[in-house]
Amino acid sequence: MDTLFFIASKVFRSLIRADVWLLIAAAATTLALLRNRPRAARRWSIGLLAYILVLGLLPVGELVMRPLETRYPPNPPLPAIDGIVVLGGGEDTTRTIYWDQPQVNDAGERFTAAIALARQIPDVPVLFTGGDGQLTGLLSDRPGGAIVAEKLFADLGLPTDRVQLEGLSRNTAENARFSYDLIQPTPDQTWVLVTSAFHMPRAMRSFDAAGWPGMIAWPVDFRTGAGTGEFGWFFLGQMGNINTALKEYVGLVAYGLTGR
Repeated sequence: MDTLFFIASKVFRSLIRADVWLLIAAAATTLALLRNRPRAARRWSIGLLAYILVLGLLPVGELVMRPLETRYPPNPPLPAIDGIVVLGGGEDTTRTIYWDQPQVNDAGERFTAAIALARQIPDVPVLFTGGDGQLTGLLSDRPGGAIVAEKLFADLGLPTDRVQLEGLSRNTAENARFSYDLIQPTPDQTWVLVTSAFHMPRAMRSFDAAGWPGMIAWPVDFRTGAGTGEFGWFFLGQMGNINTALKEYVGLVAYGLTGR
């Protein structure tokens, strides 16, 4: 059942991407022209142009992303902490293996924030949780994100005896369940959860569902700024924020319906 949910979620999220609808509109325009239906082609082309202008000129990405990123405050006060959990997603496993150097992506702040917290709170364990979250991982035995975390933490001077790695999880729900099974936290313990701000609502819900409620959210990797952003031509940036936000909203609904 977990594998079916994993596959279905990946396929559905691919279909709702904002850039996929650009392709659909362009394909519909071309098909209408090939079938000699100029009126339909005109409608689709006008809709396509309007869609591009709206996404390029208006801060739509900021508007849909901001409610996710403001759910939990940045830099909350920390009581006595028993450990730090870092969610995978900031690593680039393929390039790490190819170049034999730890490589991160645009969510790399998950690692840098975890290192900073580990230095601020000495001696507590740091758990990285993340395997191969791609569909292609079902067809191969390639290593997951834990190999990047292991290399990166070691290179940045985090003692190996403080690091724990969970490298089998494929999504946030499995991050939470497998981490809980590995750590077996007691009810009186307090851990810090580090992940991207837009992802934090789903992550906190998943850890609570896994039976790990004593968690403090430490959001990082913010994608929005003050207000709702500036007006201008920011098509690619807005598209990225829209796709990311749509993925999270769909994930929140799906996880809520399935108890994840």
